[in-house]
Amino acid sequence: MEQNRNILIEDIGIKNYSEAFDYQENLMKSIIELKLSNRDRTDGIIDITPNYFLFVEHPHVYTLGKSGHEENLLISSEKLREINATYVHTNRGGDITYHGFGQIVGYPILDLDNFKSDIHLYMRNLEEVMIRVIADYGLKGERSEGETGVWLDVGKPYARKICAMGVKTSKWVTMHGFALNVNTDLRYFEYIIPCGIKGKAVTSLQRELERTFSPQEVEEVKSKILHHFCDIFDAEMKKAYSGLQPFTIE
Repeated sequence: MEQNRNILIEDIGIKNYSEAFDYQENLMKSIIELKLSNRDRTDGIIDITPNYFLFVEHPHVYTLGKSGHEENLLISSEKLREINATYVHTNRGGDITYHGFGQIVGYPILDLDNFKSDIHLYMRNLEEVMIRVIADYGLKGERSEGETGVWLDVGKPYARKICAMGVKTSKWVTMHGFALNVNTDLRYFEYIIPCGIKGKAVTSLQRELERTFSPQEVEEVKSKILHHFCDIFDAEMKKAYSGLQPFTIE
């Protein structure tokens, strides 16, 4: 089957979690439907499947993965309202995490048959992308055995996570992805046991580098993510206008 390694990039700006979820799920379903259609064709003509990459920023929200535990949310519904946050059950892997302003969230919606049909490799490649991104800022990112994501100072008492990850796949099509803390208000992590992992902290580029990233610098981080993603996945990125305005990638 012909592989399509072109990826359409969309930056959909600040969107509620549920709205962005519906959008990426619709993209995922459209790819799956095309794959099933290809399988059922008898004329030998195969349509290549598209790939997408969404950038988004969510208002304060806690999301619980399908294998997560409710007790890892440490606050009441009243406290959620007080801190202007919502709580959502979702269908990705993993436990509970936080999304909020100052965080770069990336949702690759890829047909892994266009790359390599190996979810373990896909996750390790996502981690490698973020390891290379933060290396560009002088930080040594690492993997922590049995704990998805990118960490600093693994194996030390002050180990801390800088990028969380969780995905869902169906028919080798992915959704969900990663959340890199840039200017994130880390106090929001105090209300959960992040990813269900006790005794480990969460950090951000802002905290590690002791400076706030300007909007232009945040865009620079996104550009670095795309650069390393293309390199690791042997892909090409193309701009696309989104069904959820605004479109901000230049």
